[in-house]
Amino acid sequence: MRRAASRPVHTAQWALIGGVVLPALLVVLVACADQAGQDTTARLPTTISGVVVNANGPVAGAIVQVQGTQNQTTTDARGVFTLHGQGLGVPHAVTVTAWVEGHYIGWTQLDPRQPIPEAGVAITLRPLFDGDNHEYTWFSEEGVHGSASCGLCHREYAEWQADAHSRAAVNPRFISMFRGTDLNGRRGQPTRFASDGKSVRPPDPALPDTGPGFRLDNPDRAGTCATCHTPMAARIPTTNSCAWSGCHATTTADNAEAVGVKPSIRGVTPVGIEGIGLEGIGCEFCHKIREVILEPGTGLPHSDMPGILSLRLARPHGDHQVFFGTLTDVSRERDSYLPLQAQSEFCAACHFGVFGGVVSNMKMTGGTVIYNSYGEWLNSPYSQVGSSLYRTCQDCHMPIKDTPHSVFPQRGGVARHYPVYNDHTMLGPSNEAFLRSAVTMTSAATIEGQVVRVQVSLTNTGAGHAVPTDAPMRSVMLVVEAMDASGRNVPLKHGPTLPDWAGDYAGRPGKAFARVLRDNWSGEIPATAFWRPTTEVADTRLFPFVADTTAYAFDWPVGVGGKVKVTLVYRRAFQKLAQQKGWNDPDILMATSEILIRW
Repeated sequence: MRRAASRPVHTAQWALIGGVVLPALLVVLVACADQAGQDTTARLPTTISGVVVNANGPVAGAIVQVQGTQNQTTTDARGVFTLHGQGLGVPHAVTVTAWVEGHYIGWTQLDPRQPIPEAGVAITLRPLFDGDNHEYTWFSEEGVHGSASCGLCHREYAEWQADAHSRAAVNPRFISMFRGTDLNGRRGQPTRFASDGKSVRPPDPALPDTGPGFRLDNPDRAGTCATCHTPMAARIPTTNSCAWSGCHATTTADNAEAVGVKPSIRGVTPVGIEGIGLEGIGCEFCHKIREVILEPGTGLPHSDMPGILSLRLARPHGDHQVFFGTLTDVSRERDSYLPLQAQSEFCAACHFGVFGGVVSNMKMTGGTVIYNSYGEWLNSPYSQVGSSLYRTCQDCHMPIKDTPHSVFPQRGGVARHYPVYNDHTMLGPSNEAFLRSAVTMTSAATIEGQVVRVQVSLTNTGAGHAVPTDAPMRSVMLVVEAMDASGRNVPLKHGPTLPDWAGDYAGRPGKAFARVLRDNWSGEIPATAFWRPTTEVADTRLFPFVADTTAYAFDWPVGVGGKVKVTLVYRRAFQKLAQQKGWNDPDILMATSEILIRW
């Protein structure tokens, strides 16, 4: 009997589908075909949870954010958070950041190819270092030192170069006022004090007069100018008010050092400096500010603590480093978020200043407020949080820029496609369009017999401080000119005229808007040596939302046509001072209108 050859035995498998029995092999093929039409790419979940911790345990109130999006939440009392939606559920890696005050920004990266732990995501925060190293020599990267090193990665560097803060140490007006020279370096006449020691003699008319100068009054003192103009020029603690105030003579500092007095009381001279100090207000200086010290009662800096003396800095020791910024979702080890940078208080230390007082026992007696744009903002409707008018200094002077990057993409910059980056050109009077937006002007004329009556109204509708503000050498002038059809001036019958100090506008119909001081040493009005003791004579400036209306009447020939031209101009300095110093800044046209006179 012949045995049959061995062969594989196939056992049929069957499945019930929709009431029809089909071979299982066919079912497998159909299932494979269905899966081939689906996206099987791994994705992150659309909801993630986790906890934020530091060395002491869970952190409550931490801001947690999906990097590059506006998807943000805060941790609860247990340090727990949940994020859902925007930026999640994607097929690529995502960074989630966390921050709370007193810490660097922490982060973790989520990879869709890796499962999220059952316990959720964990982000650990590192504490910021304490103290301030005044011996710090500022940042370098790739062999580039100072603010230029920021420019390797940040687009804001080019904007800062166009900003007046970058030229604070080399501003020719500042240097010539400090030294008492003109722009050609010709030194003015040394101040001659009268026998009473409280007044000064007028300049000798037989000698060149290049105007006032701090060094002409104080040849052996540094003064306080460096606290705002060149705060990076010296390695001196911010608590050393004697040195930063610059009130001690050089000989006094020499004697103190000879007998071992420490810390040094030698002042910081803001001119003739070299190196990093020439950057004025460098990028890193502002991004090292940790706190601005303000008086609780007034909300203003202390009168005896100008500039850097009112700042608490975070200059690092050794390998520690920190840069403060306005983003909470930066994933670099040395970055921290600082809400203060987006608040007006950040600007207060250098935009409030009292001069001419006597400093002793850590307080100032007397003196006149000279710089006060921050205080003016504080007293304006713009400072009222919750109001529809609320604006910070940064809202106006550092508006949001239409760009998705701070760091260049080739340098690893994260794209943020929503309004978040501020313009670092610091808009001010040098931007004429910005200056013009500060004031609204209206004018109208009526004919009454032989008189043409003109009314002009000015309102500061766009500035959160007075116009003009800060240095009391600035002015805004309203000029009203009436001309007949032949171009001849029509005489003013009554109405205000511009003062003598208005220079080439003096005596013309119009009004000057300025803060006018009297020099208590010389009696000069307006005072321009405002580091001296001064007294306010008048303040006619335009404050927020306060309308100023003036009226003019012109004797107009009956039946003769013509026009009235109304002009508003901004002048950086009183004309006499500008001529003494050789400054050639042109007047800036803020507004103009013409009214045709027809009979």
